[in-house]
Amino acid sequence: MSPDPAARTVLVTGAAGGLGRAFANGFAADGDRLVVADINLEGAQQTARGIEDTGGEALALQVDVTDPASTQAAAQEAAAFGGGSIDVLVNNAAIYGAVTRSPFEDIDPAEWDLVMGVNLKGPWLMSRAASPHLDRGGAIVNISSATVYSGSEQWMHYVASKGGVVALTRVMARELGRRDITVNAIAPGFTLTESSRSLMEDAETYGVERGSLKRASEPEDIVGTALFLAGPHSRYMTGQTMVVDGGRQFI
Repeated sequence: MSPDPAARTVLVTGAAGGLGRAFANGFAADGDRLVVADINLEGAQQTARGIEDTGGEALALQVDVTDPASTQAAAQEAAAFGGGSIDVLVNNAAIYGAVTRSPFEDIDPAEWDLVMGVNLKGPWLMSRAASPHLDRGGAIVNISSATVYSGSEQWMHYVASKGGVVALTRVMARELGRRDITVNAIAPGFTLTESSRSLMEDAETYGVERGSLKRASEPEDIVGTALFLAGPHSRYMTGQTMVVDGGRQFI
């Protein structure tokens, strides 16, 4: 299949599974060309094959978002795949299911650094690498978490890292706005991914009673917001964080 010159090039990090795979599939279904990046190359390749099997264009890349050289290489390959530029960057890669829950006094400093490295330094490095390849009218969508607003106990490093993503989004919106590039964030609530299910036995019902919508969130429930923030209907919206949690909390 020859490349579609009208298709956008969308780079999604952490796309080997979970929300990242859902984002990649959602953009592909919308007609976009996907660069599927993850430290887990095999998982990224599975996501890319799924897109190709449905007639889409996809490139799988291995990237370590904590490593400047790795992010630079991924951005360059993504731009080459897109004919010289990247239209949309979705900073989704994060450590979540493997984070140890404990009182803040007991958090291992090494784990603190690891979580901050992936969840906060990662979006900064990936955005820095992609920035030269983003044309006017481009978009960055950062993935934060609704836990920033609820302040989940015994999870300080994760919550703080995702709060940092909100702050990072605001600064990048200021700096990239002069190039007509929008930067917004999504703060999903508890969502049924592989990582979420590994955290607890009652994942299917966790927190449902607190929500206005009395059901658990699936990854596909978050995808529409990403498409909106990366699309033409949000071109005058930047620096914002949209909470998508089924009405568990109102900000």
